[in-house]
Amino acid sequence: MNSLRQWAGSILFTLYLFISLPLYASWILLMAPFSNRGQSMRVAVAWADSVLYMLRKLCRLDYEVEGKHLLQENTIVLMKHSSTWETIAQWVIFPEQTWVIKRELMWAPFLGWVLTVFQPIAINRRAGRSAVEQVLEQGRARLDEGLWVIIFPEGTRVPRGDSRPYGLSGALLAVSCGRPIIPVAHNAGDFWPRRGWFKHPGTVRVVIGSPIASVNRSPRDINEDVRLWIESTLVEISELRTPE
Repeated sequence: MNSLRQWAGSILFTLYLFISLPLYASWILLMAPFSNRGQSMRVAVAWADSVLYMLRKLCRLDYEVEGKHLLQENTIVLMKHSSTWETIAQWVIFPEQTWVIKRELMWAPFLGWVLTVFQPIAINRRAGRSAVEQVLEQGRARLDEGLWVIIFPEGTRVPRGDSRPYGLSGALLAVSCGRPIIPVAHNAGDFWPRRGWFKHPGTVRVVIGSPIASVNRSPRDINEDVRLWIESTLVEISELRTPE
């Protein structure tokens, strides 16, 4: 019975997700010519809040954040990517922000259209050095505008228990502008699996780490510190059993 209830909640939640996105996206696109980025961001945060609320009510999946007091001056965030959950929750957890994303997302109906309002750093992942230079140039500009720059260093969603090499662009950006990196680990993949419709009940734990300094350090050393912190923290918080 609980499994049937969870399946029903998961399906209803997915329907809400697909219906709500174009509605809120249309709202943002209609108001964009007459508003500033901050106003558009508040609408986007309202959408993310509504999604997390429906996730809690329909799927019994909540979340908690540890270390949010560490978010002070805007800087670079490197975060684990294992689920769709964090791409929604990041709107609520972090202050006004932008992201390094794959350029293919910009071609998606509604999602891509509305992303243009927030000026993400949309890269061609096959472009090599030119993609890194784009992150450095546009990343510095976004930081100077007062935005947080959020990067998934593995470049794609990684199934729980797995890890991919961490790209250097975030560390290079930190060194180039003398800003620290905030590492973030979470166990959303335990509850909302990669490419999975079924949502397990429970509480996603998000842990925001202490800033990792970049001044007078090599990008590779910084990147390794970030990787070790995220992966070791993930082991501590991950629910290796299948949540009920």
